[in-house]
Amino acid sequence: MLKIVFGDIENSIYHPPTYFDNTYEDEWITDPLSVKMIKDIDKSDVISARAIDSPVLGSISVKELSGGVKTLILMQFDKSGKIFNASACGDNCAKWIYEISKHKDLTIDLHHVMDFSDCEGFSAYIVNTDKQVGSYKEYLDEALRIEER
Repeated sequence: MLKIVFGDIENSIYHPPTYFDNTYEDEWITDPLSVKMIKDIDKSDVISARAIDSPVLGSISVKELSGGVKTLILMQFDKSGKIFNASACGDNCAKWIYEISKHKDLTIDLHHVMDFSDCEGFSAYIVNTDKQVGSYKEYLDEALRIEER
């Protein structure tokens, strides 16, 4: 289940890429889900746990992945109980956030209204208003309600 908090929340990692650089584990990178996310978001191929082939940059280290991919990998694998600022991701990461939440409880922190419109069957729990939303439209309505406060 996806739980969304709009705005600041205690225990949130505001800049996930820095946290990732200091906590990731090699096996996270070669996991099939990570390989797919890296290919989709960064258009890059995982060569090994420490080498990525980027069509733009050539051979790069894991630390040179985009902030969005780093945040997604943290959402999938970090076991610290931290909440990650999903606004560190672009909207191109929304489908992956939703996919991760189908397999585990995932609470994210947002500082913008992320575009989940391409997520079929979208539903989420909005922590700020204590409301379960069952569609993208309901999500937008809640986000606007929070923004008006």
